[in-house]
Amino acid sequence: MSQQDTIERHAALLRAWHLAILRFALTRNNADRLGLLAIANEIDRLGRPPHQVGAGFSFFRRESEELCAATLRQHKESDVILDRHLARINDAHLKRTLAVALEVPPRKPDLARRRHKPNADLWRGLPSRGSPQP
Repeated sequence: MSQQDTIERHAALLRAWHLAILRFALTRNNADRLGLLAIANEIDRLGRPPHQVGAGFSFFRRESEELCAATLRQHKESDVILDRHLARINDAHLKRTLAVALEVPPRKPDLARRRHKPNADLWRGLPSRGSPQP
């Protein structure tokens, strides 16, 4: 298997994981939750020998369990968890679709987070080149 094939397989698994999250968000069905966790386990096992069992990488499993609980609003911080997950998604279409399915309210732009341009007032108070110098 070439490196390109491996990358494509990983991308397909990640896409399947996102779609499984979407499916669970729409149905809230236990069978869909189990399907999501199965995909998460498969992603977490990537790169390990098939016979190796035990503690290892478990990000996708933990994240999936947390997202399922947040989707069902079982946490006080469900909206924070869902916002954090949506912030990690680069695909704008998938992000919007998941936000609607997860019932996450649209975020208002945070004025405090806007970048202040440090050089915006750099030339304030100086005479323009065309004006005579006193």
